[in-house]
Amino acid sequence: MSAQGFGAIHIGIGGWSYDPWRETFYPKGVSKARELEYLGQHLTGTEINATFYGRQKPASFAKWRDTVPHGFRFAVKGSRYCTNRKNLAEAGESVTNFVEQGIVELGDRLGPINWQLAATKRFDPDEIAAFLALLPASHEGIALRHAIEPRHESFDDPAFLDLVRKAGVAVILADSPKYPAFTEAAEAGPFVYARLQNAQSEVEQGYPDAELDAWAERVREWSNSGRDVFLFFINGAKERAPAAAMALIAKLADRWGEGVF
Repeated sequence: MSAQGFGAIHIGIGGWSYDPWRETFYPKGVSKARELEYLGQHLTGTEINATFYGRQKPASFAKWRDTVPHGFRFAVKGSRYCTNRKNLAEAGESVTNFVEQGIVELGDRLGPINWQLAATKRFDPDEIAAFLALLPASHEGIALRHAIEPRHESFDDPAFLDLVRKAGVAVILADSPKYPAFTEAAEAGPFVYARLQNAQSEVEQGYPDAELDAWAERVREWSNSGRDVFLFFINGAKERAPAAAMALIAKLADRWGEGVF
């Protein structure tokens, strides 16, 4: 929580290396090796997607930690070997392998872990309860925060909301043309994690001004409740994601001051 008693706000994008961003975000003088450093100077968070596809080295997490400033947060996407399976209750070994790969090297820059479920995964209360029980509260003295991203409409169920509340796990809010939002569950969690996927290529800042104003109001309301907020512009017109994130950061700072972060 921030010094003012509000929840901390982290606004960013997915990753930091994407060739079109060389035209829309990174100046010509910034080498690929310095992209994360530059991103850390202009945004306050990013979601690491590489961890979804494979293990990363502890030294890589440590290097990323040391590249960004204090207050920056990395959300880490859980491995597909944990979440893309027939029975999530059998993911225990994979969850352990994921947590033990070195994510704690991120230290105080470690944000939440995003456990994104397959779009075809339907809600089964026993299976989901068993999966949530596999998620450790800490590792090597570092507290872990977990968020689950269901993408099937069957999760719009009071039983699911009850399960995540009892487990202390957040539900990810998707602003997406493809997947349901689960707004009630997302806004009831211990922190708020939103993934915005509706950026428009023809809009320089990705989202129309009025929509960004509305998101700024929502972010501030969530922060006012004392909960940390993680909001990432993901996909959609991905080339516009950094501009959208910077525009939202600017709106929040203009209205409530730099101290909001």
